[in-house]
Amino acid sequence: MPGSTVKSRNWLGGSASWVWLLVVMLPIYWVVITSFKARSDYFTANPLAPPKAPTLENYRLVIESDFVQYFVNTVVVTVGAVVPAVLISFMAAYAIVRGSSARTGIGRFLRTTNGLFLMGLAIPLQAVIIPVYLIIIRLHLYDSLLALILPSIAFAIPLSVLVLSNFIRDVPKELFESMRMDGASEWGTLWQLAFPLTRSALITVTIYNGVLTWNNFLLPLVLTQSPDRRTLPLALWTFQGQYSVNVPAVLASVVLTTLPILVLYAVGRRQLLSGLTAGFGK
Repeated sequence: MPGSTVKSRNWLGGSASWVWLLVVMLPIYWVVITSFKARSDYFTANPLAPPKAPTLENYRLVIESDFVQYFVNTVVVTVGAVVPAVLISFMAAYAIVRGSSARTGIGRFLRTTNGLFLMGLAIPLQAVIIPVYLIIIRLHLYDSLLALILPSIAFAIPLSVLVLSNFIRDVPKELFESMRMDGASEWGTLWQLAFPLTRSALITVTIYNGVLTWNNFLLPLVLTQSPDRRTLPLALWTFQGQYSVNVPAVLASVVLTTLPILVLYAVGRRQLLSGLTAGFGK
């Protein structure tokens, strides 16, 4: 028809997407089916063939090897680090957005603080792991879960402040002024106005920091020593030593470790993607 536009299908891009999906899903498929194979079948059967006699023996073996203790430690560290980090970042982002425009000493202090937070994004954990280790030793926190929680909070704050401040900055100033005219304090405005309007951003940074803390391997490796202080990523490493030739048992522990993260991602997937897109696209 005249004036109509015909959209041509991108067959090359579609084919490349299916190939990439196959590349991503093939290792996951192999991990899952191998975790249900008997140890003897792993060496004799086709690696990509489904198990002829699926068994839960590998999962039983992993759970009986203090897996529950490692899981509880990981939950404690993740919740203990993410909740304070998100709350601190939310309040810091609100103060930076609301007060940095002032031409007073407080405004200059908040602008400097925001610059320090942004500098924190450029410092990787690997670069400061030795100073962190020395600080934990001086605080007499070595080989404790608190030794994992405190550095995790510190490294979660910079990115959280960046994302949350972008969201708070988009809240119309008229809403803040209306709250102030109604007699609301800054504390009341923070929780009654900014908190509900930035809920998607809060979910975003919570999920993102939760995944990073859950999968952290370096901090537990350096700052803990006792077996009862291990988290799941470090426990996977020890499982590889314990089951050096029992690959199905190792992969069963990988599946159990990954399941909570998959559930968390499935629950907050839309908020995570929209929050990250809006946070970095402004």
